[in-house]
Amino acid sequence: MINIIMNGLEVRAEEGWSILDTAKFYGIEIPTLCYNEGLSVYGGCRLCLVEIGETPKTKLVSSCTYPVHKGLVVHTDTQRVIRTRRMMIELMLAIAPNSKTIQDLASKFGVKQCRFKVRNEECVLCGLCVRMCREQMGGKAIGFQNRGYKRRISTPFDMRSEECRLCGGCMYICPACQLRCHGPDPDTTVCNACLQMDPTCLDYYEELQCWMYDAGRCGTCVKEGPEKETKEKAGHK
Repeated sequence: MINIIMNGLEVRAEEGWSILDTAKFYGIEIPTLCYNEGLSVYGGCRLCLVEIGETPKTKLVSSCTYPVHKGLVVHTDTQRVIRTRRMMIELMLAIAPNSKTIQDLASKFGVKQCRFKVRNEECVLCGLCVRMCREQMGGKAIGFQNRGYKRRISTPFDMRSEECRLCGGCMYICPACQLRCHGPDPDTTVCNACLQMDPTCLDYYEELQCWMYDAGRCGTCVKEGPEKETKEKAGHK
């Protein structure tokens, strides 16, 4: 066992554990996007950043790829960490604003604006689809191409791969594809409609709709409450 300090408390971790593994074991929540328990770690989304070391010599590392070692000092929710996570969410919103997964992260971490130019590329380069295809489906049909701002995911030579089994595993695990956010058509890039704590659909439909029907029947999509509808009906009589 390895002794480390996490958020001011001394904890013990198994040999070979990452900081994320240790935090999950002790019930400390660290947000992730490119991490999946069934796939190899990648550390591409940078949402799982934590601060290690002691002031003034601290640095940010991705908790999913950083192994614990004796005497390690970790802080999971400092001002620097939260500020960096919010910036990463803003960057992902600019790339894939229609992803409900990313919009939910924005709501959860209080991101209410996007200061970057919206690109609508619908791929945040998390690499989940590449690893799913290679490690779980044994296909190796897709991969990364180019570098820097030209980096993207595609098949070899952008042609239909003979290795592709049409299993749909890449779309199933993709955070930009698996759930589309069709909320109340916000004027800004950040929706924040899911910030409300009480579902409005209970008053409108007398039953929760978010998990029952297609987009447009969710509580956050209710633009006019039952009181206005009742008044309009009374006016037609």
